[in-house]
Amino acid sequence: MDAKHGNAQDSAQLREDFWRDTPEAAREALLPFLWTVVAKQGQIYGNQHIGSVAQVTNGFKFSYPGYNEMSTGYPNPQINSNEFGPNPNATVFEWLNNQPEFHNQVAIFGTWDTFNDIFRVKQSGLLVRAGWTLPWAAELTPREQLLRKLYETTTRVEDDDAPDSFTHEDLLDYLQTHSPRALFVGYGETDDWAHAGKYDLVLQAAHEDDQRIAELWRTMQAKPEYHNQLTFVITCDHGRGSGPKLWRDHDKNIPGAENIWIAVIGPDTPPTGEMSNVPRVTQNQIAATIAQLLGQDNRAAVPQAAAPLPVFAK
Repeated sequence: MDAKHGNAQDSAQLREDFWRDTPEAAREALLPFLWTVVAKQGQIYGNQHIGSVAQVTNGFKFSYPGYNEMSTGYPNPQINSNEFGPNPNATVFEWLNNQPEFHNQVAIFGTWDTFNDIFRVKQSGLLVRAGWTLPWAAELTPREQLLRKLYETTTRVEDDDAPDSFTHEDLLDYLQTHSPRALFVGYGETDDWAHAGKYDLVLQAAHEDDQRIAELWRTMQAKPEYHNQLTFVITCDHGRGSGPKLWRDHDKNIPGAENIWIAVIGPDTPPTGEMSNVPRVTQNQIAATIAQLLGQDNRAAVPQAAAPLPVFAK
């Protein structure tokens, strides 16, 4: 949290915002929704200091392999680049969308334009709104017109990754008139700022994303069709290195970048909070978990998919 190792613009203000005397107080200041709501009403895996390990299994430890693993239920060693192209594997979201009960009730929103390949927008039939160039309707509301103008005129810090705030507002607009049964949301700024070596902006982006997730939770819970029927699975596509330099990076050569965390909150998940002294959980368990939360078992169609996470009431 300094200028030398984190390129912080105002380290004093950064410490005032996020430094606390204990790790427990610091993490709550950084991610208040995660630690005051999810950790009390749901479950969180991944604190290795108390015997909870959550990891990727794909070996590459970067984005496309991670998103493929979490959304299909298994790693694919062929996917070894973020520029791999269209996914050869159908995700659990595509599988759900092909079921009559869920058809046209599945949506994908994300900041990264590679989500179009990961979720196979050209063949999956999924609604995918990702990256800078979005499919806009012929007739737009004044708010949609403004949002489109911002997408089209904002200076692109990252050519392939739009701001989290843009995607979030686009999603809130969509939820005004739609109620998907399954929804994927991908925010990306924490990763962008980490690669840029801006630790202050990593923390600020993480804090803002926590608040966006809280707003999304409140917005959806306020709709009768979601009220007390809603589950969020919150996680990341990979971990990062640690220490004053390696925190910026992640790949197969970075120790620790395989370590992630997974949080679940919803009516089917007992409120046991931060998990301790439990068996290791893995990223490839997320796909089957999503299906089971919706009363479906996709492992008959995808036998290589891992079993669901142990987040269900017995």
